[in-house]
Amino acid sequence: MILIFRHVDCEGPGYLAEVLEREGYPYRLVQIDAGDSVPSDIEGVSGLVFMGGPMSVNDDLPWIQEEIDLIRKADARDIPVLGHCLGGQLMAKALDAVVTENDVTEIGWFPVNKPGDALGISWLRELPSEFMVFHWHGETFSMPLGATRILANRHCTNQGFVVRNHIALQCHVEMTAEMVEEWCKRFGPELKPSRSVQATEEMLHDLDTRISELKTVADVIYLHWLKSVSKQV
Repeated sequence: MILIFRHVDCEGPGYLAEVLEREGYPYRLVQIDAGDSVPSDIEGVSGLVFMGGPMSVNDDLPWIQEEIDLIRKADARDIPVLGHCLGGQLMAKALDAVVTENDVTEIGWFPVNKPGDALGISWLRELPSEFMVFHWHGETFSMPLGATRILANRHCTNQGFVVRNHIALQCHVEMTAEMVEEWCKRFGPELKPSRSVQATEEMLHDLDTRISELKTVADVIYLHWLKSVSKQV
């Protein structure tokens, strides 16, 4: 059983849920935003997934430390962990890296690339050297000890890392068209467009095509991660 941790109602598993259902992996959604507790025991858990959220891992919220402790337990037991944005930052902090403010806020569709030390990493071998993903973050993580940086771009040096059977992403590959539309509706009016922040109109432009291309990227990443995850309930 895979546990997926949701921290705000509009940042659920999105396309990842479709992949898990298609591939036959059972999962359970832990809705932190709805008051669900972070389990202290991971007996019978085959993988952990942490989604995004507007909070910081440096905030004084009790469930943040509980999730960090859970990630450490999973790492000690060789249970695969996958993180998106806030989830990736939780993983970084659990593995003794630091999370700090990024040089710029990055919101919208921007390309990421595979840095030189990641060119031979099997996680991304099927993807081109540069591809488009979705972003919505103002913080960034450093590299944990032993991790390999697999993604970067001009707005954020560390867009992703792999270590053992875990992958942490600063960017969002789980997006559906409905999620992009909802985020733009909720938060778009607050945005101040810049070189690293797109206007709502730009984020919604040609959305179906962008989402279709993003799913191709997500399939590569998710299916590789799932190779280490048991389908056992």
